[in-house]
Amino acid sequence: MNTYFADLHIHIGRTRSGKPVKITASNKLTLENVLIEASEHKGMDIIGIIDCHVPEILDTLDQGLKEGIWSEHAHGGIQFKQTTMILGSEIEVYDTSCKGPLHVLVFMPDIHQMKQFSEWLSLRVKNITLSTQRMYEDARVLQKKVNELGGLFIPAHIFTPHKSLYGSGVSSRLDEILDPDLIDAVELGLSSDTGMASQVSELNPYPFLTNSDAHSLAKIGREYQKLQLEEPSFEELKKALKQIGNRAILSNHGLNPLLGKYYGTTCEKCGIQKEAVNTLCQICGSKRTTKGVSTRLKELADNNTEKPDRPPYVHQVPLQFIPGIGPKTLGKLKMAFGTEMVILNEISRPDLLKVLPPKTADYIIAARKGKLSAVPGGGGVYGKIAPANEGTSM
Repeated sequence: MNTYFADLHIHIGRTRSGKPVKITASNKLTLENVLIEASEHKGMDIIGIIDCHVPEILDTLDQGLKEGIWSEHAHGGIQFKQTTMILGSEIEVYDTSCKGPLHVLVFMPDIHQMKQFSEWLSLRVKNITLSTQRMYEDARVLQKKVNELGGLFIPAHIFTPHKSLYGSGVSSRLDEILDPDLIDAVELGLSSDTGMASQVSELNPYPFLTNSDAHSLAKIGREYQKLQLEEPSFEELKKALKQIGNRAILSNHGLNPLLGKYYGTTCEKCGIQKEAVNTLCQICGSKRTTKGVSTRLKELADNNTEKPDRPPYVHQVPLQFIPGIGPKTLGKLKMAFGTEMVILNEISRPDLLKVLPPKTADYIIAARKGKLSAVPGGGGVYGKIAPANEGTSM
């Protein structure tokens, strides 16, 4: 068995209108560039791209196969150099049982099944070229179709206040909307970790995933999971989620929840964090509030006395969050040491000092040891690394 790194929530450059994102020097979100970034710069062995239902993306995949840029893996996925791409789709479900819409991730074994799914989905959405589809359909119907095609069904960023299972979809239980037996895993999102999510007992049967939800090249691999597999393929990923044989999730690596965009409950008008939701802001007097994940989990938490043994959750501070590391410095670090995974987890302080000033190198070492402090995020604004002796301990 080998160890592989997987990030399963990566977008390609498409806007809500379905038009490709304008390509610039800093934002080249083409399919090939996403694969190059994941494979050569981030060191990811498996990535999931969730725009693969789009006909133009399917055409690009077919063309790449013809030109030999990538190939189909015998056991599912698309092979590009050292990285296997899992074909995915993100769907915004508008179910009459929902309080509000929720996002789910769907992954298919290969291009053939994704084409079938795209055709099925096109009859239930207004514009199949959009990156995230708005589907007005019973979520259980979607689950059954995914299961029929041999795919994976994974509710996305399940606690965030907007467009998620617990944030906007259900009052208290997932079976208000979903068939519990047709869920393959759940994605935690940026503002929660294993310890926080384990307060909810109905999640005990499901593996926890940590993914980047990357809308830019820089954010690929911001969160990921370390997997024990025989090879990087769809079938092996599926076995790891179901813990078949020796396949398993070995560890989850993700943003410390304090750094997430929705950790704290926040006044929508002035951005000040609040203790309670339905109260006037003491700063501006507004009652408009974005409920934070930490607050929502207090509402959902139950007496979960039978928590399963779960892989360790490793809090990771992306290099872009470290004070003193901008694009130029990041480029120098990659030139000197290789991928971001190596820089974050392996390079010694003496070696870091060859590229960085002592204070910046010390931030990386402190982040590696979990000894940084943070100003918590909320209301759509990321948290940030705090100076020593300030903020909340991470």
